[in-house]
Amino acid sequence: MSYPPPSGPPGDEQPPSPYEPPRDQSPYAPPPAGQSPSAPPSDQSSFGPPERSPYGPPADEPSPYEQQGPHQSAHWAQQPPYPPQGPYGQYGPPSGPGRGTNVLAILSLVFAFVFPPAGVVLGHVAKRQIRTSHEEGDQLATWGLILGYVFTGLTLLACCGWLALVLIGNTGDSGGY
Repeated sequence: MSYPPPSGPPGDEQPPSPYEPPRDQSPYAPPPAGQSPSAPPSDQSSFGPPERSPYGPPADEPSPYEQQGPHQSAHWAQQPPYPPQGPYGQYGPPSGPGRGTNVLAILSLVFAFVFPPAGVVLGHVAKRQIRTSHEEGDQLATWGLILGYVFTGLTLLACCGWLALVLIGNTGDSGGY
């Protein structure tokens, strides 16, 4: 490290910088005994007592990070314990009695598309079971009933229309094949 040449008369030398180590001491040498590396040099103690950092703990309270006792901790002792964990694969609270979805309500909705009259029957049975057991699935049973009736009506309409076309087609032609 090189120092700039002194400016001014040759006999007049500037005071040492507080930010650089003294010229007679190596910058890699440990600080003098009784002085911490971050403490100001001893010649600056005439400015008054060192100011306390606003980020540290107050002077009258002990630091929360200091070792207190063999089994004491100021901060961590107040943390509540973790709740016990359930078995893997479960999401949410476990379902109690009467809280599951009615199976017949699900089947009612499925059979409304596959075989609509069965969807209607399963929907009515599911509604009765839901009223007595207080299970979930009332809307599924309702939609199974609605779609079952609609698709049953459309199926009956298509069958009647096909039958009418067959009867009309056979009346006008007496011979042929």
